[in-house]
Amino acid sequence: MFTGIVEGTGAVRDRTETDDGLRLRIGVDGFDDLHHGQSISVSGVCLTVEEYGTGGASGSDGGEAAGDEPGWFEVFLASETVAKTYLGGVREGDAVNVERAMPADGRFDGHVVQGHVDTVAEVTGIERVGEDWRFTFEIPEGHGDYLVDKGSVTLDGISLTVAEKRDDEFDVAIIPTTYDLTTLSEKSVGDPVHLEVDVIAKYVENMLDGYV
Repeated sequence: MFTGIVEGTGAVRDRTETDDGLRLRIGVDGFDDLHHGQSISVSGVCLTVEEYGTGGASGSDGGEAAGDEPGWFEVFLASETVAKTYLGGVREGDAVNVERAMPADGRFDGHVVQGHVDTVAEVTGIERVGEDWRFTFEIPEGHGDYLVDKGSVTLDGISLTVAEKRDDEFDVAIIPTTYDLTTLSEKSVGDPVHLEVDVIAKYVENMLDGYV
């Protein structure tokens, strides 16, 4: 489980397409507790660390980290994940949001984020408002019921609050720290984002199914 409090960005160092999916190597700084089998959120997609290395030390494959990479990890995206997300389109040098899974004794600062992307939405507007930013996103068909004013939503792994919801769009307010720390600073109108709705809304819908 994640909280949507992104720890920073990593950079795609290498991508390898296979018959079954896609393997990505992502460079990161300060992740000194990486291990094989660890869950990690990559722009909101829950993936599993297969190999890793830090500062030239041996990784889980026994190899050496590249000299110009202070740290890195590799993940594999199955064909279904490639089809449901936009990670299949990332290229070397692209930035991605990264967050390690929440420890059992950790502080819960965001909201419950599973890393199970529901759909891909599109940025439809970006506006500077004083020191902050206001981003507008489309509401993909079939997902409007899960979004409510002042409710939680996850976009590219970032825990955010719906500032305003309309029939086919919704807005979120972005503070400077979030803008600078995440990939939102690199987004433009027309770019894709991973959308994960609040899982509580889906549980409520399931429990009420057949009653209303």
